[in-house]
Amino acid sequence: MSDQETGQITGTADKDYNVIWFTEQCLANVLRLQTYQQDAERDGDQELADFFARARAESRKGAERGKALLRSRLAS
Repeated sequence: MSDQETGQITGTADKDYNVIWFTEQCLANVLRLQTYQQDAERDGDQELADFFARARAESRKGAERGKALLRSRLAS
C-alpha cells in the first residue's frame, strides 16, 4: 500500500481526506434517500417511506458529526 497518496502530492493527509469523504458521502446519501422516500410515498408505501426517512436522519447525523470533527481539526 506504499504507492497510495498520503498527502505529499495533494497536501491533504489520508486521515483528513477520509473525514471529508465521509462527510460528503453522508450529505450525498441525504439527498439520494430523499428521492427514494418520495418514490415510496408516491407509490403509497408508507413503511418504505418511513424506512428511508429514518435512514436520511442517520445520514444527516453522520454529516453533522463529520462537520463538527472537521471544524475542530481545522481550527487547530
